[in-house]
Amino acid sequence: MAAKDLAKESAKNFEKNLEQKKYSIAVLPGDGTGPEVVREGIKVLNAIGKKYNIKFEFNEYDFGGERFLKTGKTITDEDIEELKKYKAIYLGAIGHPDVTPGILEVGILLKIRFSLDQYINLRPVKLYPNVETPLKDKKPEDIDFIVVRENTGCLYSGHGGVTRKNTKYEVATQVMVYDRQMVDRCLDFAFNLAMQRKANGKPGKLTLVHKTNVLTFVGDLWYRAFMETKDKYPQVQTDYNHVDACCMWMVKNPEWYDVIVTSNMFGDIITDLGAMIQGGMGIAAGGNINPIGTSMFEPIGGSAPKYTGLNVINPLAAIEAARMMLEYIGETGPALKLQQGVAFACTKLKSLSAGKMGYSTSEVGDLISEYILGN
Repeated sequence: MAAKDLAKESAKNFEKNLEQKKYSIAVLPGDGTGPEVVREGIKVLNAIGKKYNIKFEFNEYDFGGERFLKTGKTITDEDIEELKKYKAIYLGAIGHPDVTPGILEVGILLKIRFSLDQYINLRPVKLYPNVETPLKDKKPEDIDFIVVRENTGCLYSGHGGVTRKNTKYEVATQVMVYDRQMVDRCLDFAFNLAMQRKANGKPGKLTLVHKTNVLTFVGDLWYRAFMETKDKYPQVQTDYNHVDACCMWMVKNPEWYDVIVTSNMFGDIITDLGAMIQGGMGIAAGGNINPIGTSMFEPIGGSAPKYTGLNVINPLAAIEAARMMLEYIGETGPALKLQQGVAFACTKLKSLSAGKMGYSTSEVGDLISEYILGN
């Protein structure tokens, strides 16, 4: 190729690299303080966009308690088809004091997870600097692991029922249901995540958590699949814990864990324990992942209606959810910068509790945005 042509090609590539990336994100602010924390997450994402030449298009949907009270609708099949157009959904919170518990959670959250086959629930457990943990003498380097929770099966699959209801002979059943492909795809995700973490300097260790000594059918399925899958990933260290033992060791020696993989019910329980040892629900975020489809990212805490409109709720969990969303869409550099911003904010806050942070909700978003733009 002639020098002139090489120069043209080089200029073309340079211009291409300068092109602005664009991402469309569905936003579900939801109920209570959900809109407030999502607002700060969007503020921080816009700061990321300004720094890294990324354009975020946020399209808001009103799924939540207010819509249900007005229309009687939670989320329709047509709504699900609309959400399938997006790679990522950013959720605030679902839960309204005037709506019976369970209606919105099942009708919105679970319907989205199941309809979009978000079969992984991903929950980082990371202690940031200056954040208080109830674990004595544990430091940020001791608490930095991630839980891969299978998200579509187990006791949540709806198998079971009730007979002779409202009599003294009433019988209720809730069946733990898994098939092999559900287990296999979850394990493959977890092993690959362990390999990614190892490449980034983490131990690269994967621990299966279940209860094989009692759940001799489902537990055996998970264990056999785990032992067979590990042969495909010889670089990954493996371990097994009964779920009750995991709860003990997570408190005594959290540094033993790097990646945990577990079933839906056990994951639901141990990730709340994980949230507490990383400082509480104010900083705990999660992702509902479909690796080849639409995924949803959210703060783990509820809608906290008593704090609605007061500008005192902690937005860090929602901002952490935004960080996870950046990682999912492949923007790992910006995600790391956002994480550094969260760490910086933690060194400034007096507490992670609502009304005790020393900063308002919006000021926390400002603090992180300014850090991103200035560093």
